[in-house]
Amino acid sequence: MLERRVNLDGRAATAEVPRITVGGLRMAAIDLEETADFMIEATNPDHRIGRPLFLTSANGEVLARCSTEPQTEQLFRAADLINADGQPLVAASKLQSWFPLPERVATTDLFHVVARKAEAAGRTFYMFGASEAENAAAVANVQKMYPRLKIVGHSHGYLRGEALRAKVEEINALAPDYLWVALGVPNEQAFVKEFTPHLTNVGVIKTSGGLFNFLSGSRSRAPQWMQKIGLEWVWRTLLEPRRLLWRYLTTNPRALYLLFSRNRPLR
Repeated sequence: MLERRVNLDGRAATAEVPRITVGGLRMAAIDLEETADFMIEATNPDHRIGRPLFLTSANGEVLARCSTEPQTEQLFRAADLINADGQPLVAASKLQSWFPLPERVATTDLFHVVARKAEAAGRTFYMFGASEAENAAAVANVQKMYPRLKIVGHSHGYLRGEALRAKVEEINALAPDYLWVALGVPNEQAFVKEFTPHLTNVGVIKTSGGLFNFLSGSRSRAPQWMQKIGLEWVWRTLLEPRRLLWRYLTTNPRALYLLFSRNRPLR
């Protein structure tokens, strides 16, 4: 696959992480705790690779878009590691593979596990994305939940042109161990592609979707029973029908087809 040929630094840095192809994308076959441990270890000075590691996540919508949008597919294949942020991906892997995904690794859950470990290890965060109000509220809540966590900076994501380039320079000067980028698919992946060469002091970039909206409290997670059976998308659609109904009606059927036609273990 493309990313195994051209992304040699990332391949070496993630060589010990097992993968499985689900719906056409190579997913990390590790659980939530293991993913957080990997992220902590990746920011150890001895393991830096001269650029930030690029971690992203995929769900059914992402699989569907990658299968029909070549540019989006290219952005995801450039990632060093892709987590499965969708219960249907986990279920499909268990039905079809001897080496399935152990569990869903939702960024909304992963953030908290990494934050707890980062507190103990003295690692630093930068939170970039969402609106100014959402970003500020998310940061304030995170600081309340994790008072010893070092957040070296934060910014909303509505920057363009010279203002964005200046912000990237500022982020690099602050040298956070983790840069959480919440701009939505595929904008956040495009941000990583464009600005990685200018973020050499950053340890890990994790794309985050709507994470800050949950951290701010403006959106609520689906009940646990809906998350466990893969119906969180229904909950989100009920909360935002005008924005999400057509999206899921058009991507879910395609995602189901991909989940049962393009799966295979790698190692």
